[in-house]
Amino acid sequence: MCHTNPYKGLIRSLQQIGCTHVLDVYCQGLTSRKGRFQHDVEFSELQYEAAWRAGNWDFSLLYGEDGSPTSCQHIRNGHFNENLHSCLRALQEGDFNEFHKKLKNSKQELLFSIYHASEESTEYIHSTIIKLQIFYHLGMAWDLRWKSSSCEKMISPIELQNFLHEPVAPTMEQLSRLNLDWSCILERAQSHMSLLEPFIAFRGVLLQILNCRCCTAEHLLESASTLRKGSRYSQAAAALHEFKFLCNGMGEGCSHLYFLGRLEEAKLLRAQGQHEMAINLAKYISQHCQLNGEVADVYRLIGKWLAETRSSNSRTILEKYLKHAVTLAEDHKATDKKSTIRRSQMHFHLAHYADGLFRSYDERLNSNEWQAAMRLRKHKTKELEALIRRLKSSPKVEKTDYSVKIQELQKQLAMDKEEAEKLQEDTDNFLSTALRGYKRCLVIGDKYDLRVVFQLVSLWFSLSSRQIVVNAMLSTIKEVQSCKFIPLVYQIASRLSSPKDGQGPHNFQFALVSLVKKMAIDHPYHTIFQLLALANGDRIKDKQRSRNSFVVDMDKKIAAENLLKELSSYHGAVIGQMKQMVEIYIKLAELETRKEDTNRKVNLPREIRCVRQLELVPVVTSNFPVDYSCQYHEGSFPHFKGLAESAMVMNGINAPKKVECLGSDGHKYRQLAKSGNDDLRQDAVMEQFFGLVNIFLQNHRDTWKRRLRIRTYKVIPFTPSAGVIEWVNGHVPLGEYLIGRSGILNSVQSSSSTFGIL
Repeated sequence: MCHTNPYKGLIRSLQQIGCTHVLDVYCQGLTSRKGRFQHDVEFSELQYEAAWRAGNWDFSLLYGEDGSPTSCQHIRNGHFNENLHSCLRALQEGDFNEFHKKLKNSKQELLFSIYHASEESTEYIHSTIIKLQIFYHLGMAWDLRWKSSSCEKMISPIELQNFLHEPVAPTMEQLSRLNLDWSCILERAQSHMSLLEPFIAFRGVLLQILNCRCCTAEHLLESASTLRKGSRYSQAAAALHEFKFLCNGMGEGCSHLYFLGRLEEAKLLRAQGQHEMAINLAKYISQHCQLNGEVADVYRLIGKWLAETRSSNSRTILEKYLKHAVTLAEDHKATDKKSTIRRSQMHFHLAHYADGLFRSYDERLNSNEWQAAMRLRKHKTKELEALIRRLKSSPKVEKTDYSVKIQELQKQLAMDKEEAEKLQEDTDNFLSTALRGYKRCLVIGDKYDLRVVFQLVSLWFSLSSRQIVVNAMLSTIKEVQSCKFIPLVYQIASRLSSPKDGQGPHNFQFALVSLVKKMAIDHPYHTIFQLLALANGDRIKDKQRSRNSFVVDMDKKIAAENLLKELSSYHGAVIGQMKQMVEIYIKLAELETRKEDTNRKVNLPREIRCVRQLELVPVVTSNFPVDYSCQYHEGSFPHFKGLAESAMVMNGINAPKKVECLGSDGHKYRQLAKSGNDDLRQDAVMEQFFGLVNIFLQNHRDTWKRRLRIRTYKVIPFTPSAGVIEWVNGHVPLGEYLIGRSGILNSVQSSSSTFGIL
């Protein structure tokens, strides 16, 4: 009814800002208006929801003579909050018959609604599943509050009712199953706050009914954090207010939890834009808190917030807060997963801030203004030398004037020199701190691997002439798992080249070769194909058009060949079979065909068709993950069993061939063997880039929720012009997409290559 819309809007607004008790009082006032809202089910549901959220078990809607009571004998559709209120009230009072009757009927109603829901109504289905999980938790809660081991021996319903007059407060051990199920729900639904928030409110009310004060306090603190991350700031503030009220009633035993709540309050203030208040509160906590292991996180947050707001000196932020946070975290010797993540986080924020300071100082050292200052300094030096010469040859009367000028210039030059030395020293210290922090972050955990590896490799490539960077990379290579650099394997491998004469062993190329060698030893199936492509860098067909367009770097070719020889002592059999398979694909890609064979199947030559299976080589277009233990046993990937007897010659200038590769897992992998004017190495790098974009989309809350991703396919180059591309099923040729299939069939066939829209 339209006249109830303003009331509904006000109820929803009060609920969203966390004014639970104000909303409950408002709803009680509305119930006194008999007969006005009796036929509006949605309005009744809002009132019942406000009642159970506030723990008001005396609430009920009683209509006048012309209405009917809401509590009828059967459960009606769309009365979830009314049913939930009844179940919670029965749980509170111990009404066995009412509870189980309502619980059973409510579950049946929800299952019936899912059965009849449209498959496209995912939001409705997810919401209904959450409601079912709420009732499932209610069933477990009944057994915790009103049953014990002795209850199971009771047979008589009368004895059971007498027993239910004494509720039992469950222990933390008895709540473990309920808490474990809640943790799973929180992990899966934390990005869907509209679905999760009702469950958060229900769980808080349920724990209050079970009289678990400690567990309730922990839940309120966790809820405040979850709601804050979901941008529900008002509801998070309401949860924190209730948390502090509960902690005050629990005495000194809750002091540790109380300071965690104050820290969450600081984070909430920060999220609401009250930066100064958040920083001041965090500083107060760092001076008065009793957080033990968590105190390092307080100093990290203060340093991070001061850096973001630029409200303190950079040296103070670095020394007093970020470095101090790292020291405190390292002193705390806990080895659990949470402590490991926290230590990794400390090192990352320290390294990231030091990295930013280094880049800022380095930019200043390379700026035009600084270069102009250096030129002025040289000019002053020459002027000083000239004055000294004049002083020696001048008469005694003029010596005083020259002495004064010389002293002024010497003072200025001393100050300039001190400033330059200090700036260079700070720059080196910041770089050293960043390198050490990034390395420790990689060694300790894997939360920041992707960001740290990119930052570290960026510093390494841009500062390869600085010995401090090369030494840091050599140390990192020895201590860090090589698989963490796998996402950059194309870029790292492509920089291989033979060392120049006169260079010592500890240079950029030595560190580069060391890293690639370690990756190839630990993860041969994710690295050696790139080395083979580099070793074939000068392999281009004599008849290849635009032959001169391919850039051949002989240093890279020689370096790759030398590295493959070294790796033969580790993976000689694997490399041998890989070379055999690569030769097969190159021959297939460069196979000469006639114009009339286009869009037809052709039999493959015997040397390609009759190759034996290669047990040590995976199907190149198959997907198998990187193994952190570096154990790639037989059967851990589908190996190459051969190619089909024929291949389809596709339309295009270079006549690519579509072929089926037989895998040991029984699957047929469709592939496109291609040799032409396009450099497939560039395509491979772009596909790798799209894969990284997918990782970033997966890690971001909003894009993960929307399931955004780029569909990728594998590109494996074997020479500058030849390689294999994973065939994408269901693609549409660009020409067909633009003008339709009939238009293509009626038009003159072009000699351009075929592109697909995925």
